[in-house]
Amino acid sequence: MVVTLKEVAERAGVSRSAVSRTFTDGASVSPKTRAKVEKAASDLGYAPNALASSLTTGRTKLIGLIANNFHNPLILEVFDLFTRGLQDRGLRPLLVNLSDATDPAASVRMLRQYSVDGVIVASSTLPSSFAEAFKSAGLPVVHAFGRYSRSPDVHVVGIDNVACGRMAADALIRRGYRRVGFLGGPQTATSTQDRAAGFLGAFDSRPDLTATASYASAYSFDAGRAEMQRLLAEDPAEAYFCGDDLLAIGALSAINEAGLSVPGDVGLIGLNDMEMSRWQNIGLTTIRQPLAQIIDAAIELVVATIEDPGRHPEIRLFPCNVIDRRTLR
Repeated sequence: MVVTLKEVAERAGVSRSAVSRTFTDGASVSPKTRAKVEKAASDLGYAPNALASSLTTGRTKLIGLIANNFHNPLILEVFDLFTRGLQDRGLRPLLVNLSDATDPAASVRMLRQYSVDGVIVASSTLPSSFAEAFKSAGLPVVHAFGRYSRSPDVHVVGIDNVACGRMAADALIRRGYRRVGFLGGPQTATSTQDRAAGFLGAFDSRPDLTATASYASAYSFDAGRAEMQRLLAEDPAEAYFCGDDLLAIGALSAINEAGLSVPGDVGLIGLNDMEMSRWQNIGLTTIRQPLAQIIDAAIELVVATIEDPGRHPEIRLFPCNVIDRRTLR
């Protein structure tokens, strides 16, 4: 049987409103009354009804966690960090899958049905219009892994993808590669565009070096594998910056299947440092994206914006670094 608030009140010898105030953040209750209520609740195994309490406070403590590309294993690491970070702050994540979504207004209607207190858009491929639609609807919102802008309309937390492209180019140049390529994800994704711009731009002043670009249909193993198979059938570069670890692992599979070796015949560097990249049979050299810092900052900003809806939009970018393993000479 579910223990009721009335039973706790009777056990503690206080009013039901005193019990309600004890379990309402910020409500006034004396230390003596709080101690009696908490002991009675513990003895009876009572837990306050979060949904009922939201009717009193006007807050559900629900945070909409928006993502797409659920086929990428990195999203599991992202969800793990987000859900634990929100729960540690007494908040509850509401996971929303926006794979193949094209209408921001439909997403806003969905989140409003659940009366979320705030929204975190966790995607580098969803356009900024999604996050902006939530802000226009009056919902506190943060775009995690979003695109840098000098004058953002919403909070953006992530990395400088252009700088990461340059970092990958520098890593290949330092290792003596002269013909290199960018193997990106979908060309429409802003993260792909920025990583390509940084990478290719690093060769503008190096006429002695050659840099090309090609694009996979998705940030996925199969797409990376298929694109590398196409490149190997033509005239492959000496090394590739793959705009995502999963693309790089797919490319690694295609190279090995063709009877070639990595890094002996073709070098690879990825981006993210997802768990799979560290596996002994993969050992991918990659650019580490500091997920924990990004997610912590996103949660901090959405909580602060719930408290202060007029808070000016911020950009927080975190530095990345190259993790050397076995896929570059």
